[in-house]
Amino acid sequence: MITYPYAKLNLGLFVTGKRHDGYHNIETVLVPLTSLCDILEIVPGPLQSESIRFTHSGLPIECDESENLCIKAYELMSQRVELPKVVIHLHKQIPIGAGLRGGSADGAFTLSMLNTMASRPLSATDLHSIALNLGSDCPFFLMDTPCFATGRGEMLEPLDLNLKGLYVVLVNPGISISTGYAYSHVRPQTASFDLKRIVTIPLEQWRNQVSNDFEKIVFSQYPEVEKIKNDLYALGAIYASMSGSGSTIFGLFDSKPDIKELFSNMFAQVYAI
Repeated sequence: MITYPYAKLNLGLFVTGKRHDGYHNIETVLVPLTSLCDILEIVPGPLQSESIRFTHSGLPIECDESENLCIKAYELMSQRVELPKVVIHLHKQIPIGAGLRGGSADGAFTLSMLNTMASRPLSATDLHSIALNLGSDCPFFLMDTPCFATGRGEMLEPLDLNLKGLYVVLVNPGISISTGYAYSHVRPQTASFDLKRIVTIPLEQWRNQVSNDFEKIVFSQYPEVEKIKNDLYALGAIYASMSGSGSTIFGLFDSKPDIKELFSNMFAQVYAI
């Protein structure tokens, strides 16, 4: 069984408060970017093998196996349902530590695939609960639709947001931003814009209305990331922003831009939405 865990984009991100459980409350719009994905294969393992065997290829995964969300997903699922022994292979294509949440997608897709292999598959509600234990962003990847996200990011309200026909340019300068670092330096405050209104205002107005609270933190430490955003606007982007806590910057365009010489020595790609 093979699936394709996809990246996500944040259209705006406001950090609105610090919670008693140590997390932060946020408001953001999450959008699937299915044209950028990892490749995840899960097959039954040999009977004489360990419960789970994990291998990977593509971009390097720089974490201990105990922190890998595919492995954690198996461990959490096996506490609730009977699972077969499996071999998991992940081919990594989504940049890591880039604000695109490829790891969360990998974990959520692993949960979904394992659920189809379980002796008694869990309900969508139970699967959502396990995904939240895996990570705040993971439940979104079980939804497969744009959502307005609040709470830790797990309270999801589907939005009728259609970006079809646009192009997105993703630029990652190879700087890994720690989510913990970003949250430890952010100053929670009331959202400056109701992000649910994003579906009712022209895209051309997003530039002056829709912002990301983490940009000030990242831009102050890495001015080259802010330059990417400015370069995308100079190239003709209708809207440009950092995704999540960075460092990926994306720009939305109404026609396919030529970026061949603009972002040398960086991960830079154009995708149709």
